[in-house]
Amino acid sequence: MPLKSLSVLLPGIKWLHGYTAQDAVADLIAGITVGLTVLPQGLAYATLAGLEPQYGLYSSFVGGIVYAMLGSCRQVTIGPTALLALMTSRHTGFGLDSGPAYGILLCLISGVVELGMAVLKLGALVDLISLPVTVGFTSATAVIIGTSQLKGLLGLRGGSGSDFINTMRSVFGNLSQVRRGDLTLGLVSISVLLLLRRLKTVKVAQRVRNLRAQQLLSGSIWVVSTGRNALVVLVSSVLAYSQCKSQDSCPFILTGKVKSGLPSLALPKFETTIMGKNGTEVPQTFEQMLSELGPSMLILPIIAVLGNVAISKAFGGAGLSPTRELVALSLSNICGAFCSSMPVTGSFSRSAVNHASGVRTPIGGCYTSVLVLLALSLLAPYFQYIPKAALSAVIISAVIFMIEFEVIRPLWRCSRRELLPGAITFVMSLAIGVEIGLLLGVGADVAFLVYRAARPVLSVSKLQTINGMSYILIRPKHSSLYFPAIEWVRSGISKALSTHGTAPVVLDCAHVHDFDFTAARGMGSLYKELAKANVPLFLMSAHKDISVILKESTNIDFPTIDCPNDLESLVEQMPDFELHLQVTAPLVESKMLQTVEANATELSKLTTSSA
Repeated sequence: MPLKSLSVLLPGIKWLHGYTAQDAVADLIAGITVGLTVLPQGLAYATLAGLEPQYGLYSSFVGGIVYAMLGSCRQVTIGPTALLALMTSRHTGFGLDSGPAYGILLCLISGVVELGMAVLKLGALVDLISLPVTVGFTSATAVIIGTSQLKGLLGLRGGSGSDFINTMRSVFGNLSQVRRGDLTLGLVSISVLLLLRRLKTVKVAQRVRNLRAQQLLSGSIWVVSTGRNALVVLVSSVLAYSQCKSQDSCPFILTGKVKSGLPSLALPKFETTIMGKNGTEVPQTFEQMLSELGPSMLILPIIAVLGNVAISKAFGGAGLSPTRELVALSLSNICGAFCSSMPVTGSFSRSAVNHASGVRTPIGGCYTSVLVLLALSLLAPYFQYIPKAALSAVIISAVIFMIEFEVIRPLWRCSRRELLPGAITFVMSLAIGVEIGLLLGVGADVAFLVYRAARPVLSVSKLQTINGMSYILIRPKHSSLYFPAIEWVRSGISKALSTHGTAPVVLDCAHVHDFDFTAARGMGSLYKELAKANVPLFLMSAHKDISVILKESTNIDFPTIDCPNDLESLVEQMPDFELHLQVTAPLVESKMLQTVEANATELSKLTTSSA
């Protein structure tokens, strides 16, 4: 098959065209650097998801290979993330072997849903999630993830869970059982991780005069800062190995045995067994498993797509194809499900490391995958000495930067209304759950959009032409008028007439580009009502399509003008309006005369009484 034809099926093949040794070296360095980041994170995220640590590594190598063949952004790295791990953990706590079964099945279903979104070109659905809702969701998720790791940080036994309120209640109820060794190690690890994160911003290398020494020192600082997770896990594991090998009582709670070797290539399980309330084994059919996964089967893929597209745009610009990214992400999950992977998506932190490492093509992900496979084969027996407090520290130090306080201030200044959906998302995610919180936040945003469509802003003013003829100008500030808004427009015109008096009404359609059928019929009814009151209605700067819609819907030729000065010539051709002016003008004058006479009478009474 020609390379051009093969590149249609595997777009990543184009990276091999002109691939040089320099590209290979740059990708190798970036791949190893990202691999040193993903190894501790994979183990930690698997624990967060309620799975054995090796499942985090199973989830870290398939996405890199698939995305290298299908992806379009060289910086993106596919793998487990804290957010997807948290959402997965809601379905992995039923005991026995049900945890991996649910996690792997959710990975497969996520891939299928994402592939369906790609085929139907539904990637634009993520646009329904506004920035305030996204900020509220990610911030709440960061809080939930951070609190879920308090048990590991404090050395408390039991799973971390994904429920914020119950987790906090459990932590505060067991403070008397805090292990001093785990607490000390966890706090020291967090402090070291935060310091190493800040290390690369320190301008130490500039104080060295020798250029070669300056480059060497700068590179060393960057490597230490970038690989801080691996460094902390390595040092804490060595410490745990030395303490737990020679003592009967280990001061730390360890990760435990990690299964070595590659995962078996097999179909996800469509049946499983959970532990019942009375300790018996309860079989679960495929339908029951789907019922348990529930909304997660849709919400988790949407969140994964949202994150991956955002990362692709951040590093690759706006020219990337969302459909192609959807295909790459979906196949990463589908193929990963056959290798015991939990749901995966693009990781912003690892993608940033990949970018900073100078990656040139997505093939850098292949090198990361090879490193993960080597770790599974050679290093798995040593992973059992990793303290859980160190993994909790890795997660906490990563997610605290997901809480975006800095967005609140500009939102408060620019659009306070948008704070409400974000606040609803944040509070409800903590109180009820991240899925419900996200749905409520999106629902609040959609409700505001519907309200704005039903209640468009109308600018009303009474003006005069160059010859002194008065008219009422109605200017909608929205580009479309649909059926929920027509009664609002009619009410606005009625209020304008009652406020400003009788005058021709001019509806400025310069920025109105669309009417639906119901709104057009409503405009026809409004035109007839105003005509009965001898008040002409004009459309100004109306697009040809608008005139056609109104004509076809109402059989009325709405008078149109290009500017307000055209009113005079048209009004002169409307004898009914002139008659109306002749009739109403004396009524207005007589009313004013009666008012003057009444005021004079009151004045005379006051004068008499004062005398």
